[in-house]
Amino acid sequence: MVQTQLRPADPELDDFKRAIVETARAIADDPELEVQFGGDPANRAEARIVLPQPRHDMSPEDLAALRGEADAAAVRIAHHDAAIHTRFQPGSAVARAIYDALEQARCESIGSNEMAGVAANLRALVEKRCADRGLAEVVGTDNPPLADIIGLIVREALTGERPPESVRALVDQWRSLVEDRCGEDLARLAASLEDQEAFARIVRRMLSALGLGEDLGEREDSESESESSDDEDSADGQSEGSEGERSSEAQRIEEFDIDENPSDEDSGEAVPVETDAELDTGDTDDLEAGNQPWRPQLPPDDPFAQSTYKVYTTEFDEVVHAEDLCDSDELARLRAYLDQQLGALQGVVSRLANRLQRRLLAQQNRSWTFDLEEGVLDAARLARVVVDPSNPLSFKEELQTRFRDTAVTLLIDNSGSMRGRPITVAAMCADVLARTLERCDVKVEILGFTTRAWKGGSSRDRWMSAGKPQHPGRLNDLRHIIYKPADAPWRRTRRNLGLMLREGLLKENIDGEALLWAHERLAGRPEQRRILMVISDGAPVDDSTLSVNVGNYLEKHLREVIRYIE
Repeated sequence: MVQTQLRPADPELDDFKRAIVETARAIADDPELEVQFGGDPANRAEARIVLPQPRHDMSPEDLAALRGEADAAAVRIAHHDAAIHTRFQPGSAVARAIYDALEQARCESIGSNEMAGVAANLRALVEKRCADRGLAEVVGTDNPPLADIIGLIVREALTGERPPESVRALVDQWRSLVEDRCGEDLARLAASLEDQEAFARIVRRMLSALGLGEDLGEREDSESESESSDDEDSADGQSEGSEGERSSEAQRIEEFDIDENPSDEDSGEAVPVETDAELDTGDTDDLEAGNQPWRPQLPPDDPFAQSTYKVYTTEFDEVVHAEDLCDSDELARLRAYLDQQLGALQGVVSRLANRLQRRLLAQQNRSWTFDLEEGVLDAARLARVVVDPSNPLSFKEELQTRFRDTAVTLLIDNSGSMRGRPITVAAMCADVLARTLERCDVKVEILGFTTRAWKGGSSRDRWMSAGKPQHPGRLNDLRHIIYKPADAPWRRTRRNLGLMLREGLLKENIDGEALLWAHERLAGRPEQRRILMVISDGAPVDDSTLSVNVGNYLEKHLREVIRYIE
């Protein structure tokens, strides 16, 4: 079934869409393949293709990239086996991203090698991906997009096509490392192009050689041992009291969330990740030994000691609660509009929220205490009473290790570039996360950041009155907004999230100072586990500040703040 939104006045688009649909069905070898235009490409299913809506004003390059998206999805349907992909999928997030990118590169390379037209379309798609992800602007090796970089290297090995000109310098920075450690495996990938299982095994060896994943054989052995251990626990009749009793869902979460802790020397990069495994390993020693919350310690060398960042004046900055920026009636109207947006996605939102809640609760480590004089009757021990009636009945009681105290801060970019759909999605995410985490007894704080005025406000006026001294530093009035304090329940502050949709609120964004502000609030919390999440659509921008300082002034400070927090 083809779902399109055609108008009678668009015969050219009609023909273009029909050509894409028929071509995709031919490539996928599925005459009933569903192709949908105008949907969200992120909602991809294995047996369906979702593409952006074509327009009359699209350039030839954009049209070729759109055809490339259809071809890429079609060759994946034709050559990808989801069961094999899942079976060999690595555990850590970084390794999984690379593994997924290389599988997509494999499918696309098959299409490119077999059909010249598909190769041209995919070439345009690769250039568009690089531009959309900003790979040409990546500087240095701080947090490099390894999945994209290694994907381009492997694609070149499989098809012989060089990466786009705009990203060749970035790819070449990593090429020698990848080829030195994985040169032989790179050569083997082309020979295994049509064999997904063999290809996946080679990719896993490459990840291990790069220090990004555990050895495949070791993982298979550990899984076998885990299964046999579970069987033994079940045969013992005391599986309820063992850690192996955890549901398969919880085991799968643990497997996917535990980081392999790759060596910095082997991988050539540092990826410090605090894993969720701490929640479910029964490690409660720190809770029992004093109940003192962990406090961040300043590094011995102040990371801001050499910083050139400064602020002209903080007199006009403000930290304000959302309800103080808007009257009650308008706040209720904005919240009603947000509820309308949530209502259209209520089914999806509810499923995601319930799934997140189940995964969080599955991390709890439940166990039982046996041979009690009262409690729940222990059916597993009734046999000994039957054999010898003189034995007393045995009871048991479930113990539940509570979560570590957890606080989560959501810091949301309230800049003008977020206007429209982005800020609506951000508000919806904050609403769903706050509701779901609150059900799991996790404290959630929702913050926003913008400026009080465009192009400087009162700070710039004062600077101009002072004769425009050189290098004034940050030159705008900050506005930091508290939508929901951590200790306030969601039901009392739910209206505040509608403020993000208010016309005129979103102005400019100075991310570094906002991140420090959110971090300081979170560091002052008593909870032992603290998580800071930032929702933003790009780099900091403030015309007033950047007009009198170097072009990367705000971005450089943001990077300094990130390094300090990490």
